[in-house]
Amino acid sequence: MDNNNTYKIYKRGETIILQGEKGDRAYYIEDGHVEILMTKPDSSVEKLATRGAGTIIGEMAIVDDAPRIATVKAVEECKLLEITREDFNRRLESSDPVIKMISQIILTRYRDMLTRASIFNDPGSVPTPEELERQLVQQNNAGEMIKMANDFKSAIENNQLSLHYQPIIDFQTGNLTGFEALMRWTHPEKGMISPGIFIPVAEDSGLIVEASRWALREACMALTRIQGQTGYNQDLSVSVNFSSTDFAEENFLEQVYLILSETDISPQRVHLEITERLLMNQPDNAKETLSLCRNAGLGISIDDFGTGYSSLSYLHYYPIDTLKIDQSFVRNMRQDETASELVKSIIALSKNMKMKTIAEGVEDQEDATLLREMGCDQCQGFYFSKPLPEAEAIEFVRNWDANPLKTSF
Repeated sequence: MDNNNTYKIYKRGETIILQGEKGDRAYYIEDGHVEILMTKPDSSVEKLATRGAGTIIGEMAIVDDAPRIATVKAVEECKLLEITREDFNRRLESSDPVIKMISQIILTRYRDMLTRASIFNDPGSVPTPEELERQLVQQNNAGEMIKMANDFKSAIENNQLSLHYQPIIDFQTGNLTGFEALMRWTHPEKGMISPGIFIPVAEDSGLIVEASRWALREACMALTRIQGQTGYNQDLSVSVNFSSTDFAEENFLEQVYLILSETDISPQRVHLEITERLLMNQPDNAKETLSLCRNAGLGISIDDFGTGYSSLSYLHYYPIDTLKIDQSFVRNMRQDETASELVKSIIALSKNMKMKTIAEGVEDQEDATLLREMGCDQCQGFYFSKPLPEAEAIEFVRNWDANPLKTSF
């Protein structure tokens, strides 16, 4: 057994899966090769195929309770990553209902096809080489996702995650109002993994729930440390991103309250950043949860506003207090009149609905000046600072009042 309990090592000749027995897990082959054997009704044994690194075996056991239809043996020493039925079902349950239904039908038909092709020698049921190749590509992609999810779980357990803090500046006063906390992952072998890669994997696997709780707790504790070590003359706030997977948890609100209590942070200093997609996926649950959050004093921000399902109706329906203008509009507004008009419209809309606006992706003084003239309330971007590790964030706070950028726009 490997040090990580989700891995298993099989020596050459060992049986991994036995035909006729029930199983509750599949395996992703990380290293080594296996052979797939089937014992027919006449007791003859037929070798069906071999599989190597990057493929999955025994997947039917995580679909139903039927017996294994073949035996799998290690041709050489193999390192296998387990995929339990519980893990598969959780992912399937959280998927779109149509995808869930189709997946179950396809997997059931796949089992029937293999059984007919192998036992009854039905050539018409055998996939073509092109179909097999396509299946292997899909398996490889799924396998990589599973491996990354496993690595991300290890990252949570072994303190490989960190937060970087991007300053948020008030346009009218030039004061620093707080930070957005952004999750970073330093893989022990691959180095920095882009959030654009690991966040979707974390959401699909359900691990984002544990990661988000960690991020909220860490951000709250960091805020106390930053404020304490700098003596900044106003209360700073911190924004933390949450996904629809987080909101689907029954005890989401309870966990948020618990973390605020444990870290002794006032709810008014914490902002929950969510996406438009979350509101569309869980309209009723989101409204109830967000209403309770707002009643408790927490701020609610819509991240990347304008890129999703922007609608006046949902802005009225949900208790939102801040719109974050997506950086793609900010970066194009001086070259693209449509982008400029859209930014103006978002700012006007927010004022009419008594909401704040934060412009993301501000990269130069011209952007900052134009946004201030448009009436935008706050901003963040590389013009002021990139996302910073906590120690550098502390130095930023200490030096901000003397920073020429404070009054440059």
